[in-house]
This record gives sequence, structure tokens and C-alpha cells, in this order.
Amino acid sequence: MIRYAWHKSRYSGASGDCVEVSEGPEKVKVRDSQHRERGHLSFGSAEWRVFLDALKDGGL
Repeated sequence: MIRYAWHKSRYSGASGDCVEVSEGPEKVKVRDSQHRERGHLSFGSAEWRVFLDALKDGGL
């Protein structure tokens, strides 16, 4: 079983509204740092890259 290390997204800002991300070789997990007990969302690595590229390009 692969253990994922969580880190705060650099896009979260200093407001305290933080998103944590855990990036693995095939899967990316995303969760709310203030409500970790609610679980996480999982995305494929390629799917996550498309999402980040769209954010950077202003497409979302």
C-alpha cells in the first residue's frame, strides 16, 4: 500500500481556507484541511494535470 504525504496547496492562500493535496504516481487526493474527517476526493494524475493546466490558463 502506497502512503501519501499531504501538503497544503500553494493556491490556498493565507486566509485559513486550506486545501491539502497528496500526489502519488497514479492518483492525486484532495481534502479540506479543516474537515479532514469528511474524507477526500481522488483523481487520476493525468486528470489532475488537465485541471491544473486549465486553472493556470484561466480556463476555469
